[in-house]
Order: sequence, then structure tokens, then C-alpha cells
Amino acid sequence: MKKNLNRRTFLDFLGKGVLGSAVLPTVFLNSCRTQKEGLAKATPTPPPPPPKPMTQKPMEFIKKLMPTAQDDLMLAEGLEYNVLIRWKDPISDKDYFGYNNDYTAFIPLDENTLDEGILWVNHEYISTLFVTGPMGFAAKTKLQVENEMYNVGGSIMKVKKNAEGIWEVVQNDPVNRRITAKTDLPFNWSEKIMGRSSGMGTLANCSGGVTPWGTILTCEENFDGFYADRDYATGGLLPIPNYGWNRYYDNPPEHYGWVVEIDPRTGKGQKHIALGRCAHECATIKELPDGRLVVYTGDDKPNECLYKFISSKVGSLSEGTLYVADTIAGKWLSLKYEDHKILQDTFKDQTEVLIRLREAAKLIGGTPLDRPEDIDIDPRTGNVLVSLTNNGTKYNFFGSIMKVEETDGKFDSLTFKSDTYLAGGEDTGFACPDNMAFDNAGNLWFTSDMSGSLMHKPPYTSFKNNGLFLVPRAGKQAGEILQIASAPTDAELTGPSFSPDGTTLFLSVQHPGERSISLTQLSSHWPDGGDSIPKSSVVTIQGPLLEHLMNLE
Repeated sequence: MKKNLNRRTFLDFLGKGVLGSAVLPTVFLNSCRTQKEGLAKATPTPPPPPPKPMTQKPMEFIKKLMPTAQDDLMLAEGLEYNVLIRWKDPISDKDYFGYNNDYTAFIPLDENTLDEGILWVNHEYISTLFVTGPMGFAAKTKLQVENEMYNVGGSIMKVKKNAEGIWEVVQNDPVNRRITAKTDLPFNWSEKIMGRSSGMGTLANCSGGVTPWGTILTCEENFDGFYADRDYATGGLLPIPNYGWNRYYDNPPEHYGWVVEIDPRTGKGQKHIALGRCAHECATIKELPDGRLVVYTGDDKPNECLYKFISSKVGSLSEGTLYVADTIAGKWLSLKYEDHKILQDTFKDQTEVLIRLREAAKLIGGTPLDRPEDIDIDPRTGNVLVSLTNNGTKYNFFGSIMKVEETDGKFDSLTFKSDTYLAGGEDTGFACPDNMAFDNAGNLWFTSDMSGSLMHKPPYTSFKNNGLFLVPRAGKQAGEILQIASAPTDAELTGPSFSPDGTTLFLSVQHPGERSISLTQLSSHWPDGGDSIPKSSVVTIQGPLLEHLMNLE
């Protein structure tokens, strides 16, 4: 398996327009304009490019990887990886790649260029040991806090294949920049949030989505670990362990926990209040035939809910209705203030409903679920898949993937049926499903998220390290659950996404060695080996197995 890359510098930036999963509009938001403006200039989405011809002898079957505890990224036969970028690698003369990379999104430059594009990567949180250094009982300085603030948010980079077909970061390209916990981000809402019209930065960025007009939706998940959260009974802050940033920056917690839109061309962004405030894992967006939008998002915490936003205007992420799922009755329940007396008795207005979304959802009958994390839409059936990672409070240690079938296949339907699509456990070979992605042929890929504190312990002993799994949709192995990759020690694999032709999988390897005791007692040395400190990294995975999947019948 290949690893480290040499990076080349490209001086010319030739992109003219940006694509999402297929063709996207050539005009992007130069400021925080409404989504309607961007969508109005969108071009029709063509079918994906045809599969490439096989370059080697066709594979007869996929040989799955057995669980392993090795401190390496282990891959199934027919795949190899290269490290695209690791923590602290430069992306320009002034910026470097942030910490704990998560969600990735590849944005092609135009419909005819498949070997270069813009890559967005989330940076979820920091490890004080590695980012700040051993602290003991000392208080952080303002400079140390600002360094931590720099290391979360997101990275935007131009990437391109070299002559050997290996992806590299194009250093100092005009699009290369960082979005951090200090980037000013306006609130897309008619009212101020805690007295302000914009918030300082984005943080806890977990998974996300891509809009039809080619911007990124990055989701603020465990925001309470940064500025705590509010005790609305007293008005004070809850005593939640956090990084202590409010010692120097007294930002209200209500400014975090939102879905954030970022234009990868300009770095401009905005926080979407209409989508509600919670531990958003992702924001999966679907454009309806009439141009309105549907956004699915889950609240990644035990016994929290699944949500759906339906816009009332073409291309809008601010005008519309947010719903919570009642999976028992199979109904989407409106979270409009005026629709429920109990909301009117508890909150002062719609803004407070959205800020205190968890409370509002439970009051009107939202169903508590087992940590709803990533959400994806099956391109073959139109069903909505939701990762339910686990729930120790209900003794559900292995989790499942839930299938939601909207009535008549309409994404704006207010009724649905739900069922278990895949159940974790020793019989199925996976536990704690998390991020998902479909490739061009409709095969399902998903990662696992076993907690580092429980990994290799009952009931997770047999699963060993976290993994990446594949469910083929055709061929002799259709429907089987196959482990394709195993993560380094303490790491989880996150943010799988594909290049437009399906021949490259972009994958984050997050928090290897996170349970290290000290800088001299490290649990991992991935990716550089030897005595090096572990570094979260994005890898590119290529090989004949991907071509095999696109040619299954």
C-alpha cells in the first residue's frame, strides 16, 4: 500500500465553474445571497459518466477484509491508498490543514474535467495533547486558545491528479483557504440571535452535504464542548466539560449547533437558522421537481430525533417548515410555533423554538432515536437511509441503519414508513454505523464509529478496529456486508466521498492515537510510522476493486 506523496505546485488556476455530484451552475455566491439566486442559474443535471473499461483482469469476487487491530489503514485486495494531506500540511504560504478531518466533498471544476477539482474537508474538534501540548494544571493562554480555534472548521483546497494518476493538493491555488472558529458567519434569519446578526466561526464540524448550486453544508455537531450550553431554567451555562474558550471569547452557545453553508469558491458563508439547532451530524439535501428543497438532518445524541426541512420557495433554506419524525405513527410533525399551543405556552416565538429544538421536538411528539447520524438517499430506490449508531441507555450497543420510505416516493410527503435496513451485531460483522455514501453504481459504503474507550472490549471485542464496509447491489455478492478497510489504532474512518467517475474514494482517517497517554507514550504512529506522532489525514483510495463494482451486473 502506497503512502506518502510528493506535492507539485501548479501556478495556473483554470477552473470555470463548479460541479456537485454532476453538473452545477457556473455562478457561485459572491456574498451571502439567498439560495434562490444560486439555484435559478443551475443547469440540468446530466447522468453520471459511464464506467471506465477494466484496466486489469476482471475480479471474480470481492475478498472481504477480516477485522484487524493493526496500526495501519488496512484495505481489501484490489485497493491501495495514498495520503493526500495530513494535519499541519500546508495548503498555501499562510494556511495549513486543520485537525481531526471528517466530512469530505469533492467539487469538480467542470463537466469535462475529472482529474481536478475543489476538495472541502471538515475539522471537527481538537486534541489538547497534540494541538496545544501537555497542560498539566496550567490555564491556557489566549494564544493557545486561538491556535485551537484555527484547527477546527474546514479546509478548502484545489486537488489534481499528477502524471502517475495520484491526487495531490495544488499549493497556493487561489481557492485554498481555511474556515475556522474565528471566521465571521452571518445568520440567515430575520431576527438577531442573542443580539447579534452574525456568529464568530464554525466548530464541531462533523458531516455535511452539497447543495444543488455547489456550495457546502457543514454541520456543527457537539458544539457544547466549546462554549458549553444554556440552562434555560436559570439562564446560566451548564457545567459541561469544554475547552474553556469563553475565558477569552464570551460567545453565546446559541451561536453554534447550526447547519452552515460555505461557498468553496470564495469562502463566504452563512448559518441557516431555519434548519434548527442541535448536534447536527449531516444535512442531506434533495431538490424537488418544482425547485423547492428538502433537507434531512439528525441529532447525534442518544434519544434525540430525526428532522426534515421543506422549503416553501424555490431554492430557499430560510423559508419553509421544519418537521420532526414520529417514527411510531409514521408522520412528520410540524415545528411551526403557530401550529401547537404547547409551543406557544413554552417558547416566546419561532426563533426560540429553533434555538431550543430538542425541547420543542419532544413536546410535540418527536420519536427519540438511537443517535441518528449520517443520512443518505438510495439512488436506486429513493429510500432515505439513516445511521442509528447505538444507544447504551437502551442496551442497543451495535446500532442499525434505518430505512425511511416516503409515501408515494415523494420527499415532501408528511407520512412515511420506517424499518430496519441493516442491523449491527456479530452476525452481520459490523457495529455502530456512522457515515454513508453511494458510489456511481448505487453500492452502499458505510463506516463504523465504536468509541475508543470501548474498542477491543466487550461487546465490541470481535470487531477490533473501526472499519469501512460495502454492500454491493449487483453480482454474486449482492446484499452481503463486506468489510473493505480497517482503521489505524484508535481511529475512525469518516467522510467517504467519490470522484465523479467513481474511480477514487476520498476518505478521512480521524483521531488515530487519540488515547495516547503522552507525547512519549503514543498508541499510534500513523501515517508516518517510526516514532512520529499520529496525525489525522485524508487519503485517496484507488484500484481495480472500484472498477469491478462499476461493472457488476
